[in-house]
Amino acid sequence: MSIMIDKAKCKGCGMCTSVCPGSLIYQGSEKKAFIKYPKDCWGCASCIKECHFGAIALYLGADIGGMGSLMTVKSTPDTLTWDIKKRDGSKEEILINKKESNKY
Repeated sequence: MSIMIDKAKCKGCGMCTSVCPGSLIYQGSEKKAFIKYPKDCWGCASCIKECHFGAIALYLGADIGGMGSLMTVKSTPDTLTWDIKKRDGSKEEILINKKESNKY
């Protein structure tokens, strides 16, 4: 798994660079984020959750059944909504209630 950064959506805030546990995300001369070595990405999704502009997507490869889908997230105080865009154009949405997600 790896991430894809949409430079058109990136605002250059640098939040993704500060949360990447592998220090794999950098800011270029225009302050736009980029990942130098995508294959080194752990797929932890920290940067995706931190990006408030929807500029980062997780690439869901065939090895995990994603067949090239892209996953982004939208966050509200109460929910996380994971949006999956599949290669065939279809979409799937996974809604997580933050207040209920860690109850066992």
